[in-house]
Amino acid sequence: KTLTRDMQSIIEELAIEEWENPDNYIPSYNIAPTQNSPILVDNGKRIVKAMHWGLIPSWAKDAKFGSRMINARIETLLEKPSYRNLVSSNRCIVITDGYYEWKTDGDKKVPYYLKNPNDKLLPMAGLYDVWKHPDGYLIPSYTIITKEAQKDLATIHRRMPVILPQEHLDEWLKTDNFSVSAALELVKNINPTLEKFPVSHLVNSVRNNSPRCILPANEFK
Repeated sequence: KTLTRDMQSIIEELAIEEWENPDNYIPSYNIAPTQNSPILVDNGKRIVKAMHWGLIPSWAKDAKFGSRMINARIETLLEKPSYRNLVSSNRCIVITDGYYEWKTDGDKKVPYYLKNPNDKLLPMAGLYDVWKHPDGYLIPSYTIITKEAQKDLATIHRRMPVILPQEHLDEWLKTDNFSVSAALELVKNINPTLEKFPVSHLVNSVRNNSPRCILPANEFK
């Protein structure tokens, strides 16, 4: 996924009231699992915190757990011990402005970039938890919720992240105001309009992180 925007434009678009450790924010064209990225939570006000991509449940024995928890299927959220208790209290928004998906074409995998056609942010529904390291420091981490791809995207991949429009962020973020059933019902039924196009294989390596990653393949030189 990507978050290429400057901090001020993100703050304005999402009505963010506080950004923890803002000096640590660096725009990225290739955010990979295990890296930190900005996550929006609401504890009475909208706050952005940097979190590790790959959920480490608070009860996990070690941090390696997170490498298996990049995405969470919406269909089984309430069945999995790692997620079940978080849905009612620890919902978050993963701030992105696009994401990559790989389409299988014979024996090849072609990377695609998907984004808002108007270059707005693509807020994704997520869950987070905080794990305490044996040395005493805390690691906040998150997972992105996925669902079956809507029809116009299913030719690329059968799954997609749950993407929320601006006007419905509160239903996901405000866990005291909106029940689990109401929040899940809402996000299941949102089908955003996305622009999609193939990009180069640069994105296959996390070492590559530049605007060239999101250039359409036919413009790549």
